[in-house]
Amino acid sequence: MDTPTWFTDAVDAPRDEAEVAVDGARIVYRAWGKPGLPPVVLVHGGAAHGGWWDHIGPHLVAESRVLSIDLSGHGDSDRRETYSLETWADEVLAVARAESDVEPIIFGHSMGGFVALTAARDHGAELAGAVAIDSPVRELSPEVKEWLASGRDVPPNKIHPTREETEARFRTLPKDESSLEYVRRHIAAGSVRKVDGGGAGPRAAGETGGWTWKFDPHIFLRSQMEPEDLATTACPVALVRGERGMATTDITEVVKGRLGGHVPVTVVPDAGHHIMLDQPIALIALLQTLLGQWRAS
Repeated sequence: MDTPTWFTDAVDAPRDEAEVAVDGARIVYRAWGKPGLPPVVLVHGGAAHGGWWDHIGPHLVAESRVLSIDLSGHGDSDRRETYSLETWADEVLAVARAESDVEPIIFGHSMGGFVALTAARDHGAELAGAVAIDSPVRELSPEVKEWLASGRDVPPNKIHPTREETEARFRTLPKDESSLEYVRRHIAAGSVRKVDGGGAGPRAAGETGGWTWKFDPHIFLRSQMEPEDLATTACPVALVRGERGMATTDITEVVKGRLGGHVPVTVVPDAGHHIMLDQPIALIALLQTLLGQWRAS
């Protein structure tokens, strides 16, 4: 498939690179649009990075300063000894405040949706809105809870000899063959880092030279959200799910109920869990609509 102009124009769009310090960690982000406009923060999922939004963010700049964060433990931001949804929510708020005093709108995908819902719960009065995109908030099994509480270490990411081999191993979880190849290639290229043998960041001291993924595998110990973690919010909240995604109808109804029931839900037809990879144009249109509605109100 030929790479369409809307995609190449977006990934080639001028952007700013910036960083903030949050609880001792350097948090990097990219920004599109005119400085000073009301901020929108785009939050990636677990084991992802801000580049997952490179083809989305530039299409949202008409009346917004669009910010795409690398959460700690992801992308080019620092790693931490431990992670939590609350800390990640603080990072999102810090990035927004670094750009503007205006209340931000947060769009979060998958685990990033958990971060958006956490921010809405804990900081709702400071937000103009929060959207969770195919974020499967669900009760964890006793076995998973036991494993998370066990304190067992997590094996490091494997190291491969070349960048090309590492990028070729890029897969989404869950795997979905409907992902657009040109989007997948772009995201894969931003997901890897070179290892020189000395390691980089906590728990990386034993690494040898080669190429590996940027994310810290320890993020998975704190990347889940259960229904009991939800509460009504002081800001508008909306839910988006893919027709074939992980946030099923049953899960979404439970989330709606915990949020008070009056929460709009939009289903993107023929979309899997990673909507920005298989139905990006539909996602852009939906996010533009939500931005227009919430900013107008």
